[in-house]
Amino acid sequence: MNKSLVTLTIGQTPRSDIMPLLLEHLPEDQIDHAGLLDGLSAEQVAEHYAAAPGEKVLVSRLQDGSQVRLSSARVEMGLQAKLLELEEAGYENILLLCTGEFGRLQTQKAVLLEPDRIIPPLVAAIVSDNQVGIVVAVEEQIRQQINKWRNLSKTPCFAVASPYLADDEKLVDAALSLQEQGADVVVLDCIGYHQRHRDFLQKLLGIPVLLSNVLVAKLAAELIV
Repeated sequence: MNKSLVTLTIGQTPRSDIMPLLLEHLPEDQIDHAGLLDGLSAEQVAEHYAAAPGEKVLVSRLQDGSQVRLSSARVEMGLQAKLLELEEAGYENILLLCTGEFGRLQTQKAVLLEPDRIIPPLVAAIVSDNQVGIVVAVEEQIRQQINKWRNLSKTPCFAVASPYLADDEKLVDAALSLQEQGADVVVLDCIGYHQRHRDFLQKLLGIPVLLSNVLVAKLAAELIV
């Protein structure tokens, strides 16, 4: 193995939904891909990772394109084991393809790029005093995101439109909600959002729309030598 960068999704590979977008910034022949749920059936995913009522929820995609709701705590434990495996395999840089908050993920030597540590301060630096609107995948994540965006000068407003389920009607509803709440800049805060979602919302709202996955992909590209 001589590739220095590996992407790690909390779902299953291949992530055919977002890879074309990420590969606009990352060299395909120099990276590998891994998934926390690779090799698991839908029933096994539910058994090991399903979110119980009241738990913090993460959302991802299975290989067949279906959406899964996962327990953040269980995912974090699974990711830690996966990170150790990837380090043992020789990867020097690991790009986590999830924007959820994880407090205890660690590597021994590899550089771990965690979107939740990168994106909020980067967005805060970009938007200045403008009102930020955040689009999340499921309703429960609104309450969970308050602490994540604490460094913004203004409390963000939120809208819901899953990247895995949202049709144009749901995107319109999200856009109208953000408009009513006075958003000046929008952040699509799930790795599953892609260019179509960005273009759709930007055209409707006439304001900048940022893709979390593109922001971290551009940074990861700087680590490849």
